[in-house]
Amino acid sequence: MGNIEKLSQHLSTYLEPYQVNLVKRSYYYAEQAHEGQRRSSGEPYVTHPLSVATILSEMRMDHQSLMAAMLHDVIEDTAINKAALSQQFGETVADLVDGVSKLTQIEFDSQAEKEAENFRKMTLAMAKDIRVILVKLSDRLHNMRTLGALRPEKKRRIARQTLEIYAPIAARLGMNDIRIELEDLCFQAIHPMRSRRLAAALKSVRGNRKEVVDTIQTAISNRLDRDIVSATVTGREKHLYSIYLKMRSKNKSFKEIMDVYAFRVVVNSVEDCYRALGSLHNLYKPVPGEFKDYIAIPKANGYQSLHTILVGLSGIPIEVQIRTAEMDAMANQGIAAHWLYKSDNESDSDSIGHTRARKWIKGLLEIQQQAGDSLEFIENAKIDLFPDEVYVFTPKGKIVELPAGATSVDFAYAVHTDIGDHCIACRVNDRMAPLSRQLQSGEKIQIITSEVAHPNPSWLNFAVSGKAKAAIRHYLKRQQHNESIELGSKMLQQALQVYQLSVDKLDQDHLQKLLDLLGISSKDQLLEEIGLGRRTASSIAELLATDHPTDVKSKAQPLVISAADAAVISFARCCCPIPGDTIAGHISAGKGLVVHQESCRNLVEIRQSKPELVNNMTWAKKVSGEFIVILRAEVINERGIIATMATRISEQGAGIEKIQVDEKDAHNMVVKLTLNVTNRKHLANILRRIRLLKTVIRVSRHKN
Repeated sequence: MGNIEKLSQHLSTYLEPYQVNLVKRSYYYAEQAHEGQRRSSGEPYVTHPLSVATILSEMRMDHQSLMAAMLHDVIEDTAINKAALSQQFGETVADLVDGVSKLTQIEFDSQAEKEAENFRKMTLAMAKDIRVILVKLSDRLHNMRTLGALRPEKKRRIARQTLEIYAPIAARLGMNDIRIELEDLCFQAIHPMRSRRLAAALKSVRGNRKEVVDTIQTAISNRLDRDIVSATVTGREKHLYSIYLKMRSKNKSFKEIMDVYAFRVVVNSVEDCYRALGSLHNLYKPVPGEFKDYIAIPKANGYQSLHTILVGLSGIPIEVQIRTAEMDAMANQGIAAHWLYKSDNESDSDSIGHTRARKWIKGLLEIQQQAGDSLEFIENAKIDLFPDEVYVFTPKGKIVELPAGATSVDFAYAVHTDIGDHCIACRVNDRMAPLSRQLQSGEKIQIITSEVAHPNPSWLNFAVSGKAKAAIRHYLKRQQHNESIELGSKMLQQALQVYQLSVDKLDQDHLQKLLDLLGISSKDQLLEEIGLGRRTASSIAELLATDHPTDVKSKAQPLVISAADAAVISFARCCCPIPGDTIAGHISAGKGLVVHQESCRNLVEIRQSKPELVNNMTWAKKVSGEFIVILRAEVINERGIIATMATRISEQGAGIEKIQVDEKDAHNMVVKLTLNVTNRKHLANILRRIRLLKTVIRVSRHKN
């Protein structure tokens, strides 16, 4: 535990005297605000903000970040508000503090929703000032260092949240030092026994490894000296959590992982990086396919380095990273290194890491705008925090970074949301490829679009990036919203016909009174609720008709179905209606309209118990799309009969979704075929072709 005077001495080595005084003033203000408050450990509460500021000072952060660190819990835990802080310390510092502060005035249904909403708030603040996340990471780091006084279950909850969100954010911003410490502290909190055993094992082998490490280090240094490459060579030790993950994911023993020796070579220039690589490849044999050039193609977080694996004496694997001093600072401190190396005439946009961080935060904002709620947002944001990436090229040679496992759909949305929304096909390395194919680093991707195309719900099965998933879901929700309003309008129109009224000619004052009575904000919302089945059209029509009494009641016209792929109209699997069948529909809350055959037993039961939910329906003259139908065929059990039936079905242009075979007796079997057809005429042609087979005893349309 430090004190303010000790911190001030350190700050005076890189800040102006007036800036140091501002930091001290914010400390004394926080000390007074938190007077009487204590941490779980029993220490005065102000020791926490002082420690957070100390962590930031080790990154050589600016005075406003340090002031925000001192004050970061004042809004959340005391009676002082943002306006008071703004008056005392300026708007910038107040905004930083507000960005880090949790939402305390709102009650949430669950801990998950609370965490998600706080993350959403922090993301919006990060977009305005990226220093918000640096203060938050330092706050989280100190909390993780002092978890000891908390209950075990609370320790584990905080550690899991840190491992899922804050450690990956540190990695995304290139802040490797903080990421490593957070991961090890989380590992210690979640698996204390495993952590202790692994730490003891690591300590015991350290002495045995020292001689080998020294020998390799000396050999590398001597070779670089001989080739006149000025460099600092150090051995790298894997941290506990990374050892644990490798043991689990690669199913390797501790000994196998520790058999690999890792070194870092820091040189003066980019040119020296490649010269050092050549020297080391002459010293030891490189492992084919294990060289990675992150200098020419930096990682998404701005990380730059050359990676290679060599085979040393006695076949010892040696991992080597080669980088400049600036790259090393960027690798360890990420965007925080920007403040460390920033010169007086350098603007914020000049830092590669800073620019990439802003690009990532902009992507988070796009996800946030398209997400339905905070839980969906944090789910998509977690996907975008995956550390593994693939690097692919646009046709013009621009590099696009995507999460591992990404497809052309992810690429399309990464380039632009409009390109994703109108994507129909892709070329990978100038050859047509499925949209679902996973991309590999180095491939060139070209997206083919169409103005009439739109996102397909099936894309959610293979899209992996948060931006793509959020955009697809956003489109589908918007489509459902529009179709719900359209369907609700048709259903209300049908119900109003009984009273000789029309949706377009309703008395607006009377409609507004009804909306106020129901607590609905607009006519569109009312129509949407009818379309989604949350309200019945007949009851709303009855209420609207009270001001329009009539003795003559007309017969309502049936609703018309024109397509198979509407978002709020589904086709019942119990009877599988297809164009040409006599149909009716019933309202299902939240799902919209479910279409049945008029004779379906399930519909008959609904009509008897809740007639107000049933709507008369008919098919349009032209209906687009394909509809599911199930056939039941009794056949003689002969070799090749299934293949023959499938061929005849395909010849009629029908798709087969599923084939189920059950033995009836020693000679016969029952085949159930789930097909996609366009109408009853199409189905009749298929049935006729199957009946012509000699081995088919009988075939008919099946109802569940």
